[in-house]
Amino acid sequence: MEIGAALFFTDYSISPSELAIALEERGFDSLWVAEHSHIPVPRRTPPPGGGELPKRYYDVMDPFVTLAVAGAVTKRLKLATGICLVIQRDTIQTAKLVASIDQTSGGRFLFGIGGGWNVEEIEAHGADFGAGADASRARTGWPDFLGASVAWYDAHLKRP
Repeated sequence: MEIGAALFFTDYSISPSELAIALEERGFDSLWVAEHSHIPVPRRTPPPGGGELPKRYYDVMDPFVTLAVAGAVTKRLKLATGICLVIQRDTIQTAKLVASIDQTSGGRFLFGIGGGWNVEEIEAHGADFGAGADASRARTGWPDFLGASVAWYDAHLKRP
């Protein structure tokens, strides 16, 4: 079956190891994890879909740490970022993380990248929100990023 699960891992969610084992036992194909470095306070940007921003956005764990844990306890489950906000990250360190997880997991890493939607979060990293997907592509050398599998996610969001 080629069905995956996605989760914002937090200190109050199921652990990455517990979920990864359960998914693999049940025949799931992949585990996808979200990324937000932080949620600035105050913020002007409404979340996609409007309304209040759920607590998990403030509390989400690092995607590379949670995927490394999931990879250590599984044998075939694909490990994926959904999405990695590359515009906010150091390119060389991110490349090393991606290559390390891909190598230690036996080639099971899927690298989903995107530009993000939270203007204040992106700008707090010194990045230009308006550059969006073009900046993400330029930073990663898309589609060939150190041999890792690249799953390009280019969301069509309403920009404020």
